[in-house]
Amino acid sequence: MNPELQYLREKTSKLTESAGVYIMKDNDGNIIYIGKAKNLRRRVSSYFRENADHTPKVSAMVENVSDYDFIVTDSEYEALLLECSLIKQHKPKYNILLKDDKGYHYIRISDDDYPRITAEKNTLKAGKYSDPYISGLVTTETVDEVNSIFRLPTCNRKFPQDFGKKRPCLNYHIKKCMGVCTGRISREEYAVIVKQAENFMKKGSTEAVRRMEEEMNKASENLDFEKAILLRDRIEYIKKSYEKQKIINNTVENADIIGIAEFYGEVYISVLMYRNNRLYDKKVIEFSDTVSDDIITSFMVQYYYNRNDIPELIITETLPEDLGIIRKMLSERSGHNVNICTAKRGNQSELLRLAKNNSAEYIALKNNRTGKEVIELGQLAKVLGLDKPPQYIEAYDISNLADESIVAGMVVFVDGRPFKKAYRHFNIKQIRTQNDYDSMYEVLKRRLSHIVNQDGDEFFRRKPDLILLDGGKGHVNIINELVRELDIDIKIFGMVKDSRHRTRAITSGGQEIQINKLQSAFNLVTRIQDEVHRYSVNYMHSRHHRKTYFSELTTVKGIGEKKAGKLLTKYKTKDNLKKVTPEELAETIGININTARELWAVIQNL
Repeated sequence: MNPELQYLREKTSKLTESAGVYIMKDNDGNIIYIGKAKNLRRRVSSYFRENADHTPKVSAMVENVSDYDFIVTDSEYEALLLECSLIKQHKPKYNILLKDDKGYHYIRISDDDYPRITAEKNTLKAGKYSDPYISGLVTTETVDEVNSIFRLPTCNRKFPQDFGKKRPCLNYHIKKCMGVCTGRISREEYAVIVKQAENFMKKGSTEAVRRMEEEMNKASENLDFEKAILLRDRIEYIKKSYEKQKIINNTVENADIIGIAEFYGEVYISVLMYRNNRLYDKKVIEFSDTVSDDIITSFMVQYYYNRNDIPELIITETLPEDLGIIRKMLSERSGHNVNICTAKRGNQSELLRLAKNNSAEYIALKNNRTGKEVIELGQLAKVLGLDKPPQYIEAYDISNLADESIVAGMVVFVDGRPFKKAYRHFNIKQIRTQNDYDSMYEVLKRRLSHIVNQDGDEFFRRKPDLILLDGGKGHVNIINELVRELDIDIKIFGMVKDSRHRTRAITSGGQEIQINKLQSAFNLVTRIQDEVHRYSVNYMHSRHHRKTYFSELTTVKGIGEKKAGKLLTKYKTKDNLKKVTPEELAETIGININTARELWAVIQNL
């Protein structure tokens, strides 16, 4: 516990209730966190109150606070601007810090007689360069796209020196190149096409298509059908790009799409920048060990504070808590109104999903996961109201044949994947009749007691982040009572099925949470429910079969349950038992050869 807590509480009790900025310092006087507040006393005291329910990151920060300063401002808006300025100046450990980019990427139009359009990492070569791009991928995709649309050469031949020296390459024959090498395209004609390509990159697809349609109609009127066909093909290629890619998009002329993915304390944010209806650039930012209850607010303030290309529209999955003052700050700095909104459906929703997928893929790459798994766990945590994605999930199902062979299966998913080493099955010992509620209670009491007593194997001693029961609110309510009795803090939810035995919803014991429209979370829960059902049913059938041939063995005179059990213990499976000779049977369980032969005959007919 922080030895300075008492001092900090007393200091905070006298703090003003005005808006302002607070500056947390460690024992050496270093600034470790800067925050803003509408009410300084209320906000700062929340860090130092007794039994505070902090996240691990906030707790770590509070443990290192030795003292703090504060600056009073006239409004929360002024506090926001001051907070951003101080963070950039001091770069505190626990604030969201956006690091400088390691490098930029450019699109170059060479100054040759027949210019080439290429992607470059610097501006050392002669030519005309675009504004810097942050994303090398966007730069490369844009160059590839514009070269394909306008059929510009990408080979190593030099023009006009190499006119007619070799036959045209494959790109010419598959209509990916106009065939400059043939010498049939003049320098003037080529310059016009390159200018069209440059306008396409600068002004977007809508304007480019409009101009090309005008040129196509004019060429057709002048009976220049070859040129008209060429322009028609370019227009068709661009329109196909609308359908196949998110690079060109007519629904967001100028917008930033912000997608956030979280994975066990790591947060990645992708910003897809659309300008003139096309994906102009992309930036992915990683941060961790930050103290922020409102990540999107902290991010937007830091990200946009010094930018001069703030678009009219910003689309995010969740709105910042300080929406009003964020809008005011961005509008004042950009000189135009800035709208911040969410997208629940339609094309903008697809772009938001794309941005989130970009963030998830970066996390997945770092953690040896797939982007799909990261999104599934994140969406499940959000819909269940968990503080973070559940890393270790246990799921349970009861399976039986009437009152016989009542068993339970437990499966484990770690980071969204089955972890079969930790799977366990249970025989129901106390319940003799079919009763799923009592059976589930018995199984979970036996399992959770290992956590309380810290006995059993390493998997039984481990406390799961989440327990899912194959059942409705009745199952959840009875296990929640058990969890309270044992004083264990574990989230319990039920997996509800429809009439066709398919996953339909999740229940918290009080209400159902519909997940069929949340595709990622739905897919994960369905996989877990199907797996635990498969595992428990398979064990139930194997146990039932074992009971069946166990009872067949006891029909032989002189073979009781003890002798039959001894055989099953030694040979385990029916196939192994069938390979045993009468003499081996007699020796194993101590019976005469005649009884052994009779028993052998029964075994062969199992």
